[in-house]
Amino acid sequence: MNTKHTIPSDEDLTAFIDGELTAEEAARIEAIVNEDQSTAERLEFLARASLPFEQAFAPLLSEAPREKLGTMLAAIPVQQSARSDPTPAFGSRRRFLGALAASLVAGIAIDRAVIGIGRSFSAKDENSEWRAVVADYISLYTPETLAGPVPERDVQAAQLGSLDEKLGLSLSPEAVSLPGIDFKRALMLQYDGKPLAQIAYLDPETGPMALCIVKSDAGRKAPDLESRKGLNVIYWSNETHAFMLIGHAAADRMTAIAEGVRGRVQA
Repeated sequence: MNTKHTIPSDEDLTAFIDGELTAEEAARIEAIVNEDQSTAERLEFLARASLPFEQAFAPLLSEAPREKLGTMLAAIPVQQSARSDPTPAFGSRRRFLGALAASLVAGIAIDRAVIGIGRSFSAKDENSEWRAVVADYISLYTPETLAGPVPERDVQAAQLGSLDEKLGLSLSPEAVSLPGIDFKRALMLQYDGKPLAQIAYLDPETGPMALCIVKSDAGRKAPDLESRKGLNVIYWSNETHAFMLIGHAAADRMTAIAEGVRGRVQA
């Protein structure tokens, strides 16, 4: 790259996507995108995320320490620009993402999956792409992220039932239980228009673990093992769905756990 321009941040690229920049700022970023392949790929990466940011994080933000966050945000220097009208609070993805970042600093656990940092599903290698998305945000989890009591069975069943409606599965607490590992929550995420189910667990020995499921027509695949973001991943698929179990446990233990789940969870 021969340009002397500074590589734009994700915040700048998001503002470019949303049409919030001045003509001069937009032209600067466009020039960088035309000259630098990595920036062009990052721009496409961000542009193709289509996630319901505010809906997904409404409960989280309602519980946030607003006074503390307000103080933190006020202390962040604001880059002056030639915009004619100020953007209302949470009126854009950039401002909204900034508030979520402050929430992280304040110690609030959030799911990176719904911040839009994943890649879209690729027709070439759909399963590989969605596993990369999941690994990206599960790698942020700590035991504190999943702290709290284990939900009662009826609560687990209700959470799993909401996943069944979107995925066409019949999940029960017994089907997704993992030996010696605590069920913590089940929730439905959305990425690139596709439902992505996440069932999160806390292993007292190794920490966070998750079983994730998406609809897939890639065909049946026997279980396989890979490593992503320092986590072990066991993944497999049937005619209608792709599955992955991801966690910090040793590969042989993850394989044994996944084999049990695979036998119990059917479309």
